[in-house]
Amino acid sequence: MRVVQRERTDGVAALRVRVLREAAVVLALTVSFGVASVVWDLPQLLTGPLDDAVLILAFSHLLMMVFGKRRSDELKAEADSRRLAEEELRHRARHDALTGLLNRSALVEEIDAAVAADAEVAVVLVDLDRFTEVNGTLGHHVGDALLMAVSDRLSDGFGSDAVLARLGGDEFAVLLSGAGTPEAELAAERALQSVRRPFPVAGLSLEIDGSCGVAVGGSTAADLLRHADIAKHAAKADRLGFVVYRPELDAGAPEKLALFGDLRRAIRDGDLLVHYQPKVRVEDGRVVGVEALVRWDHPDRGMVPPALFVPVAEQTGLIRPLTDAVLDRALADCATWRRQGLDLTVAVNLSARSLLDLSLPERVAASLRTHALPSSCLELEITESAAMKDPGRALEILHRLRALGVHLSVDDYGTGHASLAYLTRLPVGTLKIDRSFVQTMELDSSDRVIVRSTIDLAHGLGLRVVAEGVETRATWAELAQLGCDEAQGFWLARPGPGETIPAGVTELERRLASSGIPPGGRTRAARRLIR
Repeated sequence: MRVVQRERTDGVAALRVRVLREAAVVLALTVSFGVASVVWDLPQLLTGPLDDAVLILAFSHLLMMVFGKRRSDELKAEADSRRLAEEELRHRARHDALTGLLNRSALVEEIDAAVAADAEVAVVLVDLDRFTEVNGTLGHHVGDALLMAVSDRLSDGFGSDAVLARLGGDEFAVLLSGAGTPEAELAAERALQSVRRPFPVAGLSLEIDGSCGVAVGGSTAADLLRHADIAKHAAKADRLGFVVYRPELDAGAPEKLALFGDLRRAIRDGDLLVHYQPKVRVEDGRVVGVEALVRWDHPDRGMVPPALFVPVAEQTGLIRPLTDAVLDRALADCATWRRQGLDLTVAVNLSARSLLDLSLPERVAASLRTHALPSSCLELEITESAAMKDPGRALEILHRLRALGVHLSVDDYGTGHASLAYLTRLPVGTLKIDRSFVQTMELDSSDRVIVRSTIDLAHGLGLRVVAEGVETRATWAELAQLGCDEAQGFWLARPGPGETIPAGVTELERRLASSGIPPGGRTRAARRLIR
């Protein structure tokens, strides 16, 4: 604002100088003409007895007309220039400088206008995936060219059916008036199809992806944009392409914020607990390892389930210190058991975000060195859905972990969308069948078929198989008949603190031995001989 005022002041001063200069010229010429008229008696020479004053005034007016016409043209040109400058400023205030699309403030105005007109309004936020890699690898000039190409393709795809905006960075928005949820979903799919086609940029064919958040309705632009942003983050986190906002996506946000603060303090102060559930070898009933399970005894809330606080850790960046805390506690307890003569492996679960953390292998190696443990005593469990988040990066990190000598296993197999053929590309040695299939295999023949076929196929691929959710003796006996390698579940042993594990392992092995279990099932070696 100060710059504009300074420019206006300078313009007025320059105008004043020009007017005074022109007036001085007119005055000088008029005086000169008057002197010449008297000296040479111009009235008498030209027309006869004309009065000198009349001639001088006529000449003065002629000069003023000439200078006035020139000044008038200048003022008109200046007015046109100022009008164009103001239009340019208004355009810049409402549009993105790179793509020419509306900016955030202009989009807010458009949304508010549509809401005020009682139109059904939908907003689709489009966030580009892997755009940061383009900027970092190929340079910002290529990134800018890619953004312009995305803008052009979205404009061509939607035309006049929607209002497009770039909100900043690699985020775009589509505003639809008179559109409900079905129309908004179609718009999100159209946007995703547009960004998923290769972009010819700077002599390269660039392939990116996108995540869309959809919000329909809302009383203000702020509500719509916030809801669409929440849905977009949900789509990005779960790699769903697009998600339509629903209240449960951010229900209890204040409670989650408070939980975040409490969890951060609990991690910092070492208040989290780690319990362990034994894994038993089906062939001979020996306990070969334990799975570490984090527990949080909140001073006010009581026991907070992991299903509640682990997602909070993933969403707020606490998952790294949480993973480190569990890993350190588990390895410390494993070292204690080994000093007591109990040779067990310990399994620690990795979240999806941990599996994409490039520093994870170094931190695992450092923790093993701290507790003077061989890498073979540690097993890291991943879910198949976590492995599918970013297969390239996950594969890199898993190979680095495997190079350390750490055992790797796939947890909750059967609940995701990955095929066993895909999972064999990962450097894992163990497959854990999800409890949802094992618990019901006695009553549901289809679940029994799934368990049996998974065991056979996994063995054929050289993988060990662990069954979770063994809650009855009959299930244990059935797993033995099917040739399952290991099992865990409440019928065998419930999770307990680290100090109870030595006695618990002794008691569990004694109970299995005295009850004649396993009941003569086919061992893995026998199954190989049969084949």
